[in-house]
Amino acid sequence: MKSKLEYIWLDGYKPTQSLRSKTMVRSDFGGTLEECPMWAFDGSSTEQAEGDSSDCLLKPVAIIPDPGRKNAYLVMTEVLNADGTPHPSNGRATIDDDDEDFWFGFEQEYFLWDPVTNLPPGFPAGGYPPPQGPYYCSVGARNAYNRDLIDEHLDMCLEAGLNVEGINAEVAAGQWEFQIFAKSAKNAGDQVWLARYLLERTAEKYDLSVDWHPKPLGDTDWNGSGMHANFSNGVMRESGDEGIFTKICDEFGRNVGICISVYGAHNEQRLTGKHETQSIDQFSYGVSDRGASIRIPVGTVEDGWKGRLEDRRPASNADPYKVAAVIVKITKKALT
Repeated sequence: MKSKLEYIWLDGYKPTQSLRSKTMVRSDFGGTLEECPMWAFDGSSTEQAEGDSSDCLLKPVAIIPDPGRKNAYLVMTEVLNADGTPHPSNGRATIDDDDEDFWFGFEQEYFLWDPVTNLPPGFPAGGYPPPQGPYYCSVGARNAYNRDLIDEHLDMCLEAGLNVEGINAEVAAGQWEFQIFAKSAKNAGDQVWLARYLLERTAEKYDLSVDWHPKPLGDTDWNGSGMHANFSNGVMRESGDEGIFTKICDEFGRNVGICISVYGAHNEQRLTGKHETQSIDQFSYGVSDRGASIRIPVGTVEDGWKGRLEDRRPASNADPYKVAAVIVKITKKALT
């Protein structure tokens, strides 16, 4: 029997990378990562190489069943140069400490987008729907749009084995969210990118695209889209010490520039101090404060200062590999 292996990678476009993929057909494939060979592609067509030296390599790093095709698999890869070194566009390679003691919960917000009207579903041509308020976790055709697409994406993620822990309609018309939980930075990044790929591919069937921009509606009174990063390690989950959380938050406050540099392009349009955000040039933290840079969940406090923190600054278009790498580095620095 022949199997289809969909090799997925991130291109070299700046400031925000896009997903690319191509299909390999293999005979007698057993479904394991070890059976997936290295593969080459034309990097000159993806902003990753020059035409006179165009070969780049795809190194398989994760594999899941492809729920949308028969006898098929999705293979997440990272891009290498022809000599086997990590390509500059390879965000996964920035994770030099893949500690499985770190747990991540990414809240991926996004807008569905109609390429004909150049607006989200629910937005009338030349205008706006009623103000945000009734759309969050809504039901009914006046408030919730394209639920069939959203449910299909969720089913596909679960069938593929991705650890999606929930979905909900967000605060604007046509805006949705899914949540991914994973242990270790690389695993978390792999799962978010694979879920993004499945969403993009599912939206094709509905003649819609996905807009990952953190503020696609421009300077309007509509929320942007983030990728809130919930994180913890064993010390945070077990210590019961408020001081541990204070030390971590203070260390993040000393590294604002490092964080913002990898928290997504155009994030200044979203992090304005309005719409449940802190300003991009300021830093704050607080219990249950959705306008802070880092929110301390009330559950962490109620559980005796055992639990997680939520960095609310990462944008919807941020690379989860790079976000997780920075979070691990700063948290460990705070605790040394």
